[in-house]
Amino acid sequence: MQVEVYFDVLCPWCYIGKRRLAAALKARSDAIVVWRSFELDPDGSRIPSLTAAQVIATYQNDPARASARVAHIQALGAAEGLELNLHRARPVNSFDAHRLIHLAATCGLADAVLERLLRGYHTEGRDIADPDVLQALGVEAGLDLAHIGELLTGDAFTGEVRADERRAAQRGIRGVPALVIDGAPPVSAVQEPAALASLLERAARF
Repeated sequence: MQVEVYFDVLCPWCYIGKRRLAAALKARSDAIVVWRSFELDPDGSRIPSLTAAQVIATYQNDPARASARVAHIQALGAAEGLELNLHRARPVNSFDAHRLIHLAATCGLADAVLERLLRGYHTEGRDIADPDVLQALGVEAGLDLAHIGELLTGDAFTGEVRADERRAAQRGIRGVPALVIDGAPPVSAVQEPAALASLLERAARF
């Protein structure tokens, strides 16, 4: 069974969804998870500016609603054991982070590198557009420093990121995290673990 997950490191729901999917997959040994790139803001700046909480406030146009939204996301994260610091995380261009995860996939470290990037961005407030930060986090997750350096000074895996995004568009995916099980229509990956486990079980029967 192939489980494709479209994600962006910038998305707190992706961090929550990753935890819930992991819980749903505990009882399965037949699932291969493939992480697919989806940039929420392809034209985003590489220079950090507003925090994620401030960005939410600009969309809500209501301080009380914005605060409630931030608190809701943080509470859902906490329920999964995650510390989501939306007042520290600053959205930036995530393209190189996606390329780094594609590099990691070639040596079986995609999950580990994604996990480290998610924690670095959402919990520690690290700048995931900064090559030095990507190098440090990638090495911590097990990647070779020289390989990361080659990636960040070149254009390796650009085609893979773009291919994922074209595939997402073809499948009608407009938000993340989105789950595709054995090529079926995409569904939300932020469902409760029991609901995700049910989807996986149903797919395994057909």
